[in-house]
Amino acid sequence: MFRQGPRLATTPPPFASLFLLFAIAAVSLPSCYAKPPAVDDTPRRPGDWGFHPGDGAACRRTPPGFVWRPQRHASSYHLQISRTPEFQKVEYEATGIGFNCHCSPKALAPGTWYWRYRFANAKGQRSQWSKTRSFRVEAEAVAFPMPDRPELLARVPKRHPRTAIRPEDVDELRKRVKTDLKPQYDVLLGRCKEILSKPPSTVEPPKYPEGHPPLLGGGPPKSQLGFKMWYESYHRTIDALNPVGTLALVNLLGGDEKGEYGRLAKKLLMEVAAWDPLGSTDYRYNDESGMRYAFGFSRAYTLAYHLLTEAEREKCRQVMRVRGDRMYQYLYPKHLWRPYSSHRNRSWHYLGEIAVAFRGEIPEADDWLWFAMNVFYNVYPVWCDDDGGWHEGIAYWRRYMELFTHWASIMKATMGINAYQLPFFSKTGYYAMYLQPPGTEGGAFGDLSAKTTSARNCRLLTILAAQAGNPHWQWYANAVGKYRPSKSYFAFLQGALRKVEPEPPTDLPSSRCFRGVGLAVLNTSLLDGTKNVELALKSDPFGSLSCGCDAQNSFVFYAFGKRLLIRTGCRDAWASAHHAGWVWHTKSTNNITINGQSQKKHTADVGGKIASFYTSKDCDYVLAKADKAYGPLAKRFDRQVLFVKPDLAVICDRIETPEPARFEWWLHALNEMDVRDQKAITVQNGKALCRVSLLAPTGLTIRQTDKFEPPPLPKYKMRQWHLSAQTAEPTACCEFITLIRPYREGDPPSFDSSIEQTPYGYRLKAALREGYVLVGLRSADDATVELEGLKKKAALVAMRFDGKGSRSWARCFPQEESAE
Repeated sequence: MFRQGPRLATTPPPFASLFLLFAIAAVSLPSCYAKPPAVDDTPRRPGDWGFHPGDGAACRRTPPGFVWRPQRHASSYHLQISRTPEFQKVEYEATGIGFNCHCSPKALAPGTWYWRYRFANAKGQRSQWSKTRSFRVEAEAVAFPMPDRPELLARVPKRHPRTAIRPEDVDELRKRVKTDLKPQYDVLLGRCKEILSKPPSTVEPPKYPEGHPPLLGGGPPKSQLGFKMWYESYHRTIDALNPVGTLALVNLLGGDEKGEYGRLAKKLLMEVAAWDPLGSTDYRYNDESGMRYAFGFSRAYTLAYHLLTEAEREKCRQVMRVRGDRMYQYLYPKHLWRPYSSHRNRSWHYLGEIAVAFRGEIPEADDWLWFAMNVFYNVYPVWCDDDGGWHEGIAYWRRYMELFTHWASIMKATMGINAYQLPFFSKTGYYAMYLQPPGTEGGAFGDLSAKTTSARNCRLLTILAAQAGNPHWQWYANAVGKYRPSKSYFAFLQGALRKVEPEPPTDLPSSRCFRGVGLAVLNTSLLDGTKNVELALKSDPFGSLSCGCDAQNSFVFYAFGKRLLIRTGCRDAWASAHHAGWVWHTKSTNNITINGQSQKKHTADVGGKIASFYTSKDCDYVLAKADKAYGPLAKRFDRQVLFVKPDLAVICDRIETPEPARFEWWLHALNEMDVRDQKAITVQNGKALCRVSLLAPTGLTIRQTDKFEPPPLPKYKMRQWHLSAQTAEPTACCEFITLIRPYREGDPPSFDSSIEQTPYGYRLKAALREGYVLVGLRSADDATVELEGLKKKAALVAMRFDGKGSRSWARCFPQEESAE
């Protein structure tokens, strides 16, 4: 600060002149001389999609989708890809990228690559380059480049219709409704007559009463009244718009001789167009209604386009411009970096449907479509892995995949893009095959999965089999049910499915690991669930987010198609007292609590992992680690499972805490368990049974109840049984060793078993129907297991002996070594 004298100086002092010159220079220098903006390369946080491909990642698709942390003040991005970390030669680059992601229109050859990015701000200043990250394109990687923006947009037809059918396809479809598609078309004709005789209500759904606000993002109000109205609103939206598409399509194909279907379609569409776009069906007010309005109206509009006057079309455009903008502003840009939202993972492709239907008519539609396709190529699907698994469970997988097949059909018809070429879509049918072999009741983990049956997978697996050309999936679809084509007009537009010859999965292993979602499914048979014994173990890198809210290292156990050891509770209402207090709590699963306390609930920051997996016709092994699951309550939680097929499952748990604690080992069943002592716990469901023996530690206090704390809403009538086995004294390290033996009613096996402590840990012997198994378990990480003359630095060593006492096999885990 200058010191002010008694009078103003007419000439500034020399140092002031110098300061002034530097200030002028800083302002007037070109931006290239200014300090470049800094790149935020902070690693992903819970809920972030993260940098893709991650450093050192192996890519089964070429090119991969590149995603980076969005940069503050960025107006555009610059991506470079090279064969060398020094970038002496840039093999591919893209400038002026508007999103924090990019997928190249050019496939990359197999081998190691490097990538980096930078950004420019509104002043044109360029940042420094980001950290250089490497990735490897696998030799078998699928080529799936993304068309650039001009090409992609140009693929959308200029004329209507353009949803799952192109204008040039209409004449051919008119011929086919008289031949191979006549049975399905006759169903549509019958439906039109029904609609004509009883038109749907087009009264706009009411808004919630005062005091019942929706959740942020348009979720259901927490009150029972608001929740009921939320669901009624989206059902009314469906009921109002679906008939419009049916009537308009039949009119388009020449099945409306009197024109009465067309007149009614037009009338209904314009009545629904009069609904307030910021009212009760606004996406931000009721997201389910908003999504159904988005795709229902768009599909109906493009099919009914020829029936509308220009003034009526303009009214439709005005309505959908508001609705589309509301969706886009909610999704962009956050969904490109934080995409772990169940509902948003549908709404992006419904925005895409608006864009396809109104491209060239709504100015922003090009941006919406380009955004939707960037989501597809760079951050979809999110709850999965390339092995085909799904974090949220089979009920959500089935529903979301069924809905996605609609968008897949639109992409293929409109833009010539085949989603089923991607690794996930080429393998995801195995998720159902392994979790629910034909005749299985129960879907293991995830909201709404408990009671679902294998038969529910028939329709989706038929579609997936046809699209991917997979004979195993077609066999499965045939085995679980009979495919009945949907009666909807959109299913008709998707066309007849190509025929795939079924092939039973006799060439596949009976067990499978979906490592990216932390799910190991151990089976004795894929051919018949009523003859199968299944143990599914979850230790999920995604944590307990969204509808995949189960605790880490949880397991379920089924036998002969029946649920025996189950996850419990229900989603009576999202985040209700019961849902959040019981279902999200570790005590609701076959798992372990610490001093009665749960693992951290409903968060990504508890991710587990399947650290080791082995399968053979004789036995399976899994090591699951969930060290972060309990937060500060525990520093280690390992669960090992040895499945000696088909007679015995051995579960070995090791849990360590910073301070001594009491532990509760939980077990759950549909019916009351017969408890003689901790080594003789019998579970039964129909004619399927299992005997559970808690061999270690001894002195456990057993309690059983059929009460939920807290209970579900009164309308949910359910009774399930919960057993807890609590340790006698506090300890900082606890090891549980458990046997589970499945059997049919009237045919019990031998339950003989023994366990003894050894210098390395434990030696276990358990009877099988023929012979017995010996298992050596170490308690210290560096211990050497000694079993029948075999010495191995392994966590678990197992040997099977036949009825004559001869050893038939030996295995060492987790590193599989030949011990024959």
